[in-house]
Amino acid sequence: MPVSRLMPTPEGDDLIDLTREICAKELRPRVDDAERAAATGEAFPTEVFRTLGRAGLLSLPHPEEFGGGAQPYEVYLQVVEEIAASWMSVAVGVSVHSLTAYPVTTFGTAEQQESLLPGMLSGDQLGAYCLSEPLAGSDVGAMTTRATRDGEGDGAAYVLKGRKAWISHAGHADYYTTFARTSDDGGRGLSCFVVPAGDAAMTFGAPEKKMGLHCDTVREVIYDGVRVDAANRIGDEGQGMAIALSALDAGRLGIASAATGLAQSALDAATAYAQERQQFGRAIAANQGLAFLLADMEAAVSGARAAYLYAARLKDAGRAFSKEAAVAKLLATDAAMKVTTDAIQVLGGAGYTQDFPVERYFREAKVTQIFEGTNQIQRLVISRHLLR
Repeated sequence: MPVSRLMPTPEGDDLIDLTREICAKELRPRVDDAERAAATGEAFPTEVFRTLGRAGLLSLPHPEEFGGGAQPYEVYLQVVEEIAASWMSVAVGVSVHSLTAYPVTTFGTAEQQESLLPGMLSGDQLGAYCLSEPLAGSDVGAMTTRATRDGEGDGAAYVLKGRKAWISHAGHADYYTTFARTSDDGGRGLSCFVVPAGDAAMTFGAPEKKMGLHCDTVREVIYDGVRVDAANRIGDEGQGMAIALSALDAGRLGIASAATGLAQSALDAATAYAQERQQFGRAIAANQGLAFLLADMEAAVSGARAAYLYAARLKDAGRAFSKEAAVAKLLATDAAMKVTTDAIQVLGGAGYTQDFPVERYFREAKVTQIFEGTNQIQRLVISRHLLR
């Protein structure tokens, strides 16, 4: 498991201890069975999220006055890493949920924060983040989902029509932080809305059949005349792109920390196996070639952790961190892919079976290089910062 690190708040160590206790009692004992069940059906870990919510772990970086933990991002991300080391699907869900509340925390009015955040941060609600579309993934400005204003004054609302794709928690969420087009002014014509669940005009596609993260239910969200109060528009009309990009910077750090936790578990499994597996009268860890492979895996995990912590400290200090978030996401997810691949190699044939968890880690690692912006997009973000 990840080692304890110096925490920037007095509560930091206690939160890590609490997270590890919950992971040991509630997550690790059920992860394998739940992921296998979800691979052939749908087994969403609602109660696990409720447990994390009751412990205050779904709201750590958000304001205390609205029910959040008021913790630095550095602490929150280390909690996400710990969760990922036990159950990657749940860690991704924690990151997604925090992302759904980010627009209200950062861009919402005082009235919106007072009305929306207590529910979002209570632990009783789970959010979905609806940005991507079937034909608008990396090209956010190409989205076609439209929000049309209906009326003025207190009764004003927006009517949403369109489709969102690859949405975690779809069909299980209590609210949907949704980006939609309010004008035809390209990327400057997007706006952000918090859409409560329960409108009959909101329906869902079939769950995507994925190679991993089976308990992270992903499906299309279909808006066919969904009405949302104008008071639930976050920021000004046309501010949606700025909100989305700002939120993605924070979300990329969530994925970086989760990928680091996943890689750490793969390294732990490989190290333990190498010390136990006997060949030619000695543990295979005694072979320098394999020991050096483990050393390279450790260097990759440690480098990933350092990258996301550095970006988090910049964010906590109020400094620009967009480039560093992209670097962290790139390094950590590439590290997760490499380390999980090497873990299978260490275990040999055993690593290719479901008797050991490293084959699941390998399948889960791949998508981290894709969501929250592909790693090719991260390189684009980084290079643009360098060449400005």
